[in-house]
Amino acid sequence: MSQGRRRTRGTVPPLVVPALVSLSLVAGCTNAPPPQLVAPNPTTSPPSTSTPAQPMPIEVVVGLDELEGGFNPHTLADLSPTSSALAGLMLPSVFRPGADGALQLDTNLMDSAEIVPDTEKFTVRYRIKREASWSDGAPIAAEDFVYLWEQLRSQPGVADPAGYRLIDDVASRQGGKTVDVTFSRPFAGWQTLFNNLLPAHLLRSAPRGWATVLDDGYPASGGPFAIRQIDLDRGEIILERNDRYWGPPAKSDRIVLRALDKPRQVEALRSGDSHLALFSPDARTIQSLRDLGDQVQLMTVPRPATMEMLLRQDSRALADTKVRQAVMAALDRPALIEAGTEGGPGDQLQAHAQVLAPSEHGYTPTEPAGALPKKPDPAQVQRLLTEAGYQRSGGSWIRDGRPLNLVIAAPFEHEGYIKIAETAAQQLRDQGIQATVVTPTGDQLFGDMLATDPHSAEAGTSGTVDMAVAPRPAGGDPAATMASSYGCPGVDADDQPLPYNAAGFCDELLQPTIDAALSGKMSFQQASTNVESVLWRDAIALPLYQQAQVLALTKEARGVLPGNGFAGPFSTAADWLGTPAENDGY
Repeated sequence: MSQGRRRTRGTVPPLVVPALVSLSLVAGCTNAPPPQLVAPNPTTSPPSTSTPAQPMPIEVVVGLDELEGGFNPHTLADLSPTSSALAGLMLPSVFRPGADGALQLDTNLMDSAEIVPDTEKFTVRYRIKREASWSDGAPIAAEDFVYLWEQLRSQPGVADPAGYRLIDDVASRQGGKTVDVTFSRPFAGWQTLFNNLLPAHLLRSAPRGWATVLDDGYPASGGPFAIRQIDLDRGEIILERNDRYWGPPAKSDRIVLRALDKPRQVEALRSGDSHLALFSPDARTIQSLRDLGDQVQLMTVPRPATMEMLLRQDSRALADTKVRQAVMAALDRPALIEAGTEGGPGDQLQAHAQVLAPSEHGYTPTEPAGALPKKPDPAQVQRLLTEAGYQRSGGSWIRDGRPLNLVIAAPFEHEGYIKIAETAAQQLRDQGIQATVVTPTGDQLFGDMLATDPHSAEAGTSGTVDMAVAPRPAGGDPAATMASSYGCPGVDADDQPLPYNAAGFCDELLQPTIDAALSGKMSFQQASTNVESVLWRDAIALPLYQQAQVLALTKEARGVLPGNGFAGPFSTAADWLGTPAENDGY
């Protein structure tokens, strides 16, 4: 197994360090007589000169699986619990899920967001609150909308670009506090756009590119908390109340995110060292949590990502549909799910659809009956590979003197992805299909290797990826998710081709159906029925399970809720109330 370059990790110094100011009192000369001496009264106590003790800061300590480097919530490479947590705490969004899961305008940030009537093109007008600003004092304004639009429509490896590619223009009005967004055609899911805005004034001219500009955290916050310190080597991130936040102030002074392994998670909850934990336990750890009895309250929290195995059509080895179908027949899907979940909560959210995640509203299995064997089917593997022109020789499948040898990629930063890839490779070898696992960084995999135009000179070469373990984002507009995951990319304003989706899939015959769903001319249900039948038939992707975590709360954790929709528990962090810290140091 080859390894990609690990991101540089280390301690990020505080973004703002309070200055210590010393005041010197200078005594002047005077001709006044000295004051009369008064004998001390033995019954009176001398005035106290000691400084009153300052109360200790109120903190909430949260246990997490790990703290991965990379905090850009808009990229597939950084789609992780850590980036989701920090984005929910610090990045402003126009709409957020309400109690019923439906999107509601965030009135802390926005005065309004509405469709402008009687315009030549579909236009949405956003009015940002005058007082909304980043923690460095810069206003949250139109330039932040422009920056996000420019990046998400054109950068490779972003999580949900389809809606942004429909935008023709983002115009600033009234000093940047009013934003007019014009679309090339109507977009029914426009409310899902412009979530997790980024500080354009700090990122636009940053020396590093989009893929790595947020590797070390956010340079400014637009939420109730701001980053005080990041130490990935130590496994700790300290957040403190953002005093520049214009909304209701956070109830606790700071939040400490601490990476702990599974046994230490349970022990920290037992001892009170953690107020709560949000992690992906295996079956044994779940039982240990249950053994804590009423010391903790347990809740399952689905994450906005479905794990899947992609089989790329642009691969030389997998260009033939029959070969991809044979690979599907060689895989043991339950074993892949076990490898990824280890019997944890994701095992209860097994995926049998190509667009919606199991916990999403409207999810129904779309997998045709009998489309995939429940266990590896050697007879079907043999039949399909023989029909594709392969012969079994010496334990391998050979065609034109070349063995069938597949490269399976998984992002270096995510251990669970790698376990799935290695398990799949062994299953294929058991059926005589050679397989090798490579682990590039997430930026390399999603931003470069999987974004290559299948029709370019690089596509289909020996250095490309045949299969990949990847997350499919969830929680956005379903039609946009379908277009982002399986739609043809189109071109930009200069007629330059845009990056491909991670599956490398583009079907010109299906594209009008995908476009019709995006604009609302066709219902998502009708469009997805047509699209998903082709995806299953052509063996483009094998859905596995929806990612999920367990939220474990102690009685010391007050105000913690699982969050609406896919917002997650950290969306309620401003209302968390912890306990006095043991020390005031960082």
